[in-house]
Amino acid sequence: MPASGYTYLCKFDVLERDTPRRFEVEGVPVSLVLVEDEVFAIHDVCSHSAVSLSEGEVDGCTVECWLHGSRFDLRSGKPLDPPASRPVPVYPVRIEDGCVYVDVARRGEG
Repeated sequence: MPASGYTYLCKFDVLERDTPRRFEVEGVPVSLVLVEDEVFAIHDVCSHSAVSLSEGEVDGCTVECWLHGSRFDLRSGKPLDPPASRPVPVYPVRIEDGCVYVDVARRGEG
């Protein structure tokens, strides 16, 4: 069992590479993205237009908002393209015993 504050989201093997998957953790929308062998957790709402980032395309360590094309770095939440100018929170992820856990209380931004 991971350290306190972490919430179980899913089994690691249900994640598909480069395909965002939406979850809700304690009322917080989170998008999990598997890139290579690393799982990232990013707030699932674009800071520009309040649409779901989990519906966007993944390219390397970025996810693109499907509505206006802003890309966000999955590691930092920083916007890489306009029109978004504010970062979105990212959350720490732990993988233990084939399970994915996220801590939404310890968010980071940009």
